[in-house]
Amino acid sequence: MKRRSYIPARHSYTILKQLCNLIPGHMVEKCAKAYGVDERSRTFTPWSHVVSLLYAQLTHAIGLNDTCDALRMNSAVLGTLRGAIPPTRNTLSHANKVRDSAMGQALYWAMMEHLMTQTPGFAKGKVRRGYLRRFRKVIHAMDSTTIQLVANCMDWAKHRRRKAAAKCHLRLNLQSFLPQCAIIDTARFHDNSRARALCAGLESGEIVVFDKAYVDFGHLFEMTQREVWWVSRAKDNLQCRVIKRLHNSNNPRILQDEIIELTVFYSRQAYPQRLRRVSALVEVDGKEVRMSFLTNNFKWSAWTVSELYRCRWDIEVFFKEIKQTLQLSDFLGYSANAVRWQLWMGLLVHLLLRYLAYLHGWAHSFTRLFTVLRAVLWRRWSLGELIDSYGTAKPPGRIRGSPEQAYLPGFA
Repeated sequence: MKRRSYIPARHSYTILKQLCNLIPGHMVEKCAKAYGVDERSRTFTPWSHVVSLLYAQLTHAIGLNDTCDALRMNSAVLGTLRGAIPPTRNTLSHANKVRDSAMGQALYWAMMEHLMTQTPGFAKGKVRRGYLRRFRKVIHAMDSTTIQLVANCMDWAKHRRRKAAAKCHLRLNLQSFLPQCAIIDTARFHDNSRARALCAGLESGEIVVFDKAYVDFGHLFEMTQREVWWVSRAKDNLQCRVIKRLHNSNNPRILQDEIIELTVFYSRQAYPQRLRRVSALVEVDGKEVRMSFLTNNFKWSAWTVSELYRCRWDIEVFFKEIKQTLQLSDFLGYSANAVRWQLWMGLLVHLLLRYLAYLHGWAHSFTRLFTVLRAVLWRRWSLGELIDSYGTAKPPGRIRGSPEQAYLPGFA
């Protein structure tokens, strides 16, 4: 007997419209007015611009023609999205070039605040690793990811003679798995030059974990004075003097636990207080590797310091999630403004899909959710029922047995 595939209930709106309806109607107009984008638009409204870029992300459009032709062929349905109109190639290219991409950035943070207010549970969560559940304060991870660009077309992004790239610096809340701060810039600047901007919003008692690329002793001392706890990798060429050796852990993978003092004049001038250095064996690709960590907290156990740095890997999972699903390889423009527009709209798509996954208890990977919705954007199906239909299988019902079926040892 041939099995019939499940088809969700029909809906009066398309999947694309149900996705776009998550964005309040006034929000785009408010952001456009704040950054003067509405003054640069006549027929191609800011809302139509946002919808076009969201569609390009959701369909992995490889160019302007791909996006504009598809929207023009579905212009009748597109018009139901609050009057959005399909752009021509030149119109979309010009909008990406001249309209301030700061509007896309403001729209992303406004949407995150709106979704957190609408569904408070979306912003709350716990550290996934059991050993770190005892932390009540927020734990942040800070890192950057490089997005390769075409060197002969994007001179503004060159950081080598034949290489061009953009870089996204990110501070991620590890409880909610949502970004708290993001900076999109060229790859020519070193990571530690953006550390102060990323950590500006940290409050007293919070914890931030980052790689040794963000080590700047002047900035680390500022965070210590603000009572922000931090954990980082120690550089291989760190010059210091051991003041005291600690023995507060019986874990065999902890090799050293020391209180140190910087010896280089300028480093000691930037960070005049003492630091703590923990050396431990960490498993990397199936092999145990010795790593040294720096922190300004002297009360944690040495294994806690090691585990805190290990949870930094979650931000790598976040970068992998967005780079494998979003359209961050083919760009709709060569200017810096066009690249920033596409990156912010990609992060907005990621935020909307993460919100849908939370609402409907999505049990599969984020990549599968993205591919499922990409295939049915123009279908008039119920979005919620479509996501629910991909849930895990329900357990079979219990069967009540008769008393004579029971086996009792010692009884005939």
